[in-house]
Amino acid sequence: MLRIDKEACIGCGLCEQNCAFGAITVVDGTARVGDNCTLCGTCVDNCEVGALSIEREQKEKGDFGDWSGVWVFAEFRHGRIAPVSFELLGIGRKLADKRGVKLAAVLLGNGLGDAPRKLVGYGADRVYVAEGPALAHFTDDVYGNVLADLVREHKPEIVLAGATAIGRSFIPRVATILGTGLTADCTDLDIRAEDGALLQTRPAFGGNIMATIVCPHTRPQMSTVRPMVMKPNGFDPSRQGEIIAVTPAPERLASRVKVLRSVAEKGEQVNLTEADVVVAGGRGLGDPKGFDLVRELADVLGGAVAASRAAVDSGWIPYPHQVGQTGKTVCPKLYITCGISGAIQHVVGMRSSDTIVAINKDPEAPIFDVATYGLVGDLFEILPKLIATMREKRA
Repeated sequence: MLRIDKEACIGCGLCEQNCAFGAITVVDGTARVGDNCTLCGTCVDNCEVGALSIEREQKEKGDFGDWSGVWVFAEFRHGRIAPVSFELLGIGRKLADKRGVKLAAVLLGNGLGDAPRKLVGYGADRVYVAEGPALAHFTDDVYGNVLADLVREHKPEIVLAGATAIGRSFIPRVATILGTGLTADCTDLDIRAEDGALLQTRPAFGGNIMATIVCPHTRPQMSTVRPMVMKPNGFDPSRQGEIIAVTPAPERLASRVKVLRSVAEKGEQVNLTEADVVVAGGRGLGDPKGFDLVRELADVLGGAVAASRAAVDSGWIPYPHQVGQTGKTVCPKLYITCGISGAIQHVVGMRSSDTIVAINKDPEAPIFDVATYGLVGDLFEILPKLIATMREKRA
């Protein structure tokens, strides 16, 4: 809470002027705080007489000896396992090995077929399977109830899910039910050696910095992870694992939502996330015509066209082509950037690419820090030569 030392306060009004939320007012020469205070600390920093201070509740670290294991929520939709589930098993396997614990997957749905066996092949030691008509369609309350009940019963120390429409929808509910923390949209995960805490890295402040977050006082430690950021392990059909059937209590399957039908979106789709080659254009293209060269190179290489947010915001190319923090995350074998400076907002969406080729006339552009190969020069001179060379090779 925000504490005000009435004896020290001189009623200067600096705190009132600097409060972005209008939570502080000066009445009768003394500052007063309202209920809408967010404890941001701006007023404390600006108080010249030290009359303001923040008192935070300090939680003692609990005994987590009975919490063990890494869990992955395996998303099942449209009759198949979502690719992000295999990516989570890849990073989950590394985390579990570092902790010396088992890796488990939780699979909910109906008509699952051989999906549990696939999860074992991709790295799960154990798969908890809840199957039935009540789980055929995703709803926040039912999926949240089932996953929360399983976590309470088995006490995994880490729970991971994809930052997809489904994961973003119900995983916060699970964290709230369990009374634990949740870090959303992570781009990197690791284990802290000294205490085994999960290090959860994600973009913060609009992508301008990368923040690493820990959850020291509660369990499980929960994260959602952006698709196409982590690398899946290869499928091993001979791998052995335990498949455990789960029967949720009937009352936990009662939903306040009735799904009438599920309709797959039709229409032209920019299939960036599955392309092996992606050619991306940015502000350096100068205008929409600059994308003609980008499209031409992408056609020659059999790839897809992408763009930075700057190019999309300028109206040069539609939003479905955008790669970055507010766009798609891609992981192709080859990613070529043309006139993209390399802001962190864009880099977080493509840095997992196998090979990155950057073309920029500024030798100090940040994009060269993540590029495998860099070409410094005028892209309008480089791209035509590159296109011609590729055509000769193909011929």
